[in-house]
Amino acid sequence: MRADRLVSLVLLLRRRGRLTADVLAAELEVSTRTVLRDIEALSAAGVPVYAERGRHGGFALLPGFRTELTGLNHDETLALLTAGSGEAFGLGPALASAMRKVVDALPETHRSTADDAARRFLVEPETDLLSRRPVVDEVPDTTMSEVRRAVLAGHRLRIHYAATGGPPRWRTVDPIGLVTVRDRIYLLATRDGADRTYRLSRMLAAEELSEPARRPTRVDLDRAWRDRCARFLSDDHVAVQVSVEPARREELLTNAVAVRAEQSEPGGRLRLEVTFQDLRHAVWALWQLGPDAEALTPPALRTALRDRATALAVRYTDID
Repeated sequence: MRADRLVSLVLLLRRRGRLTADVLAAELEVSTRTVLRDIEALSAAGVPVYAERGRHGGFALLPGFRTELTGLNHDETLALLTAGSGEAFGLGPALASAMRKVVDALPETHRSTADDAARRFLVEPETDLLSRRPVVDEVPDTTMSEVRRAVLAGHRLRIHYAATGGPPRWRTVDPIGLVTVRDRIYLLATRDGADRTYRLSRMLAAEELSEPARRPTRVDLDRAWRDRCARFLSDDHVAVQVSVEPARREELLTNAVAVRAEQSEPGGRLRLEVTFQDLRHAVWALWQLGPDAEALTPPALRTALRDRATALAVRYTDID
């Protein structure tokens, strides 16, 4: 829209000073003729844009000129604060609009909540539940909007959640913040006072409640995420070292709970350290890969796989 382009033109001149028509055209992705028409429109509207001739000439604003942009709406403000995470949190269109309105300061009505809102979103932290990039989660816009509003408003949230291995059921939680990791989005919350982490792609529905959430006023989301990752990896999971053919890597990772290390081996194979829910889960996952994967540790897993292979070989001993 032309109005957005005019705002962007003014902001470019404010931030960078004198610019030529060619530079402005490249920044705004329009023709030089369009820039000249926009400059005329701004001058007619009372914006003090002036032209300087010569080798180092161009267009500039009169010194000291400022303008207040009050057009930023709530979602655009959040998109700016999350600096590129807008798409992940369902704010992609708002981010595109807001970046055309980049301003030196947020509107006064948003300043009181800006600091808290920025702390409620954590994008791509160093600590990760997985060390591979999985398939991007799909989260319905309506679900994302309800969760986001509850997090920022400090309201309780009712979700219809399908946990792994169980039927979907409704539960009411106190949302703390949203974390996006490798294209997966998690809600950090508490339920009956206990820490809970919910994957948004497993939410079948969500409803923001009017009741205030029972949560601390301030939050260190980075620390909270690190603590939950540490607890997750220290649960009763089985850590396994596996040598696997590269062609079967993704199949192995799809069945694993988490990946903690990976390196290349002489001969072209990969050595990975992965975790499974328990020994039975590990046996099942590696059995699917046949001779393309070898469990190196723990010994109990090697024994279980050997016993299963032996039993199968005995079953077919009558075949020539």
